[in-house]
Amino acid sequence: MRRMTRRTFAAAALGAASSLLTTGAAPPASRAPRRELRGMWLATVANLDWPSRAKLGPAEQQRELRAHFDTAVARRLNTVFFQVRPTADALWPSPYEPWAQYLTGEQGRDPGWDPLDFAVREAHQRDLELHAWFNPYRVANHTDPGRLVAGHPARRHPDWVLPYGGKLYYNPGLPEVRGFVQDAMLDAVRRYPVDGVHFDDYFYPYPVAGQRFDDDAEFEEYGSGFANRAAWRRDNIDRLVYEMAQKLRDGNERAGRTVRFGVSPFAVWRNQGTDPQGSRTKAGVQTYDDLYADTRRWVREGWLDYIVPQVYWPLGSAPADYAELVPWWARTVDGTDVDLYIGEALYKAGDTEPAAWKDPAELSRHLTFARRYPQVGGHVYFSAKEVARDRAGAMARVVRDHYGSAARARSATDRP
Repeated sequence: MRRMTRRTFAAAALGAASSLLTTGAAPPASRAPRRELRGMWLATVANLDWPSRAKLGPAEQQRELRAHFDTAVARRLNTVFFQVRPTADALWPSPYEPWAQYLTGEQGRDPGWDPLDFAVREAHQRDLELHAWFNPYRVANHTDPGRLVAGHPARRHPDWVLPYGGKLYYNPGLPEVRGFVQDAMLDAVRRYPVDGVHFDDYFYPYPVAGQRFDDDAEFEEYGSGFANRAAWRRDNIDRLVYEMAQKLRDGNERAGRTVRFGVSPFAVWRNQGTDPQGSRTKAGVQTYDDLYADTRRWVREGWLDYIVPQVYWPLGSAPADYAELVPWWARTVDGTDVDLYIGEALYKAGDTEPAAWKDPAELSRHLTFARRYPQVGGHVYFSAKEVARDRAGAMARVVRDHYGSAARARSATDRP
């Protein structure tokens, strides 16, 4: 799988960035970026953000969705990452997968309108970018295939599915699964003018103590030539990401449009104690080893347009310090054409543990710190309902301290 490049960076800018990373120097905190992504994740799984509950009528669902977009504008954000495929289902009339149960309370039931079409139009009317957020492999938040709607792909192909940790997953080790989930996601890209395709942090599932992801048969069939099962699993996820990038790139060229591709991984690729190239962290999960997602490679090979590591720890955190992970990711993207945005844990603001989250200024300090690194092109907040309710006032503080005027996610020359 070859390295891909998509944009040309100014040599002077890259040289300056490299110098900053080498010397440890930083530009003044007041220096504003030429462009800045300011985003929020709008989650639909389990009705986390929207709709507030299943079985609302179309008019009420639309009112709630408009309200989220209006809140984004009021907070001077410019991008919404809208979860359109939460559990092997769809928030548009997909020929591949059933309607999401979170719309009507019943999987496969037509809600009587097209949420993705509506969302794209409403977002663009407000000059917001709309990135379609997909979860590639999660099938259900339970382990009973019989609860899936009749005709569900997981019921038609039971050999595609594995139970693990109380959930059902498509098996990433099967090439036919990889092709299917890519086709299911690309259907939305072909039919709607979305600005981006966005994967979250779930690839192979997060480890569950005492449980085993049983892909013995697939490893026996497809794993020859790999040093071990872990290397084979990483190759499966590498292929998902690389092939999706290639298909999007080819589709962009045919359609004459720009659909960007990004991932928001758990922020620790590997701890330095495991790998000298890793971060000085002591995280209990490492994406490379536990989720089989080689996020650093995807950046260094140029398979992504952007990456949004979920740096969900405060400044000074012992297991994983915000002040360690932001510069680590800045070094990782340096010299590539992959944009770096930092995922922010707005939902933790106001928590009592760790104590740093009690201070509503903690999140604002994150942006002040990140401004030292020119590779950081913006921030994304989890999640939309927290942007709206802002229980600790942390979002209002960010807006007051850092978002004095509107910004574009991309410069005029970058936009389609």
